[in-house]
Amino acid sequence: MDNPPQSALLWIYLKLSPLIRLFARRHLERRIVKGKENPARYREKLGLTEAKRPDGTLIWMHAVGVGEVLALPALIREMLAIDPDLNVLLTSSTRTSADAIEHNLPPRTIHQFLPLDSPHYVRRFLNHWRPNLSIWAERDIWPAFICALSDRQIPMALINGRMSATSGDSKQKAKGFFNALYAKFSFIEVQDQISADQFARLGVDPAKISVTAPLKSGADPLADQPDARKALQTTLNNRPIWLAASTHPADEIEVFKAHSKVLQAQPDTLLVLAPRDPDRAKRIRKHAQDLGFQATIQKDADLASTQIVILDRIGQMGLWYRLADRCFVGGSFADVGGHNPYEPALLDCAISHGPDVHNFADDYTAFHTKGAATLVKDADALADTLLNPAFLTTRTKALAVAKRGKTTLTATAKRLLSLIPRRGHPRF
Repeated sequence: MDNPPQSALLWIYLKLSPLIRLFARRHLERRIVKGKENPARYREKLGLTEAKRPDGTLIWMHAVGVGEVLALPALIREMLAIDPDLNVLLTSSTRTSADAIEHNLPPRTIHQFLPLDSPHYVRRFLNHWRPNLSIWAERDIWPAFICALSDRQIPMALINGRMSATSGDSKQKAKGFFNALYAKFSFIEVQDQISADQFARLGVDPAKISVTAPLKSGADPLADQPDARKALQTTLNNRPIWLAASTHPADEIEVFKAHSKVLQAQPDTLLVLAPRDPDRAKRIRKHAQDLGFQATIQKDADLASTQIVILDRIGQMGLWYRLADRCFVGGSFADVGGHNPYEPALLDCAISHGPDVHNFADDYTAFHTKGAATLVKDADALADTLLNPAFLTTRTKALAVAKRGKTTLTATAKRLLSLIPRRGHPRF
């Protein structure tokens, strides 16, 4: 860009960001004590790693949360199908996202934690990995990284973008700051027209913005654990199973009420409850026991006798969606906005959800249009749905909806690969 937009606020941020080094280690050590960082890998957030950069072209992808990270493996596989010689570095920020991706990493892909956004750590990271392309798949971007990538002439793209009108209004207060950063991207793909409008309001050239399907709509099924699944099938001995996935406290109130009613009709039914925050597992167990349920945590579980098993680890959903044939997707009785319906759809699990799915409104509309998901307004409706044999017939329709996103995924993969310099290398 001949005349890139300037921002005094961005200049101030870049001048102050070296100060992060003064408290970085202590900050990370405190998080380790709280269980929020992996003690064996926290140095990656300082730009230090024992992993070697693979030879050849390296694409770097970054996302923060569990949902965003799990949306990327399908895109990586699509890019590898086009160019099998590629290598991929996938970074994320949270320990839970690293745990979730552990069993879902595609071939030729390395996972690392993203370093803190301070020039020393940024420089150390980029000098080691030397990416040929940088892809950002999240709502937040890190200014020191973005500016360093731009200075090194490494092409960047933002994909799977989403920005609500409320978020857009908030960013207007620092419009020049965001405009200066977003201008450095070769293109920006967003999930809906509202997001496209918000990026344009921030000064992004509309020609750079395109509306595509969410990455999660083209995602691969979550990884299986065949040996563990076989052992559980033997232990469970054909017990009826339903899964409450990604739950929050308000969801669990309704889920427990529904399970009481289900047990009256099918006394041997097992509820598998997977809280969005697995650190809450012990509190949830106590709540369930106080209500009179036989409840246990998975690692302590005697699955032959318990009525509720609570998952306390990330990365188990691919296993349990395959074992259960019915589910409730959480965040939808809580004031959260719902969670991903594509994961159960791809694994032959009938989908129910509560009334609040505003974060996935377009997705659930697509499922409901095809009769592929069931809205339940309260615990009684949830129990009635779970006990209705017709509920299981929605699984085939849900799978068909979930597979439609592959076409968009292929187009995104080709567009990204077109950004990789064909001759020479980025300047370092």
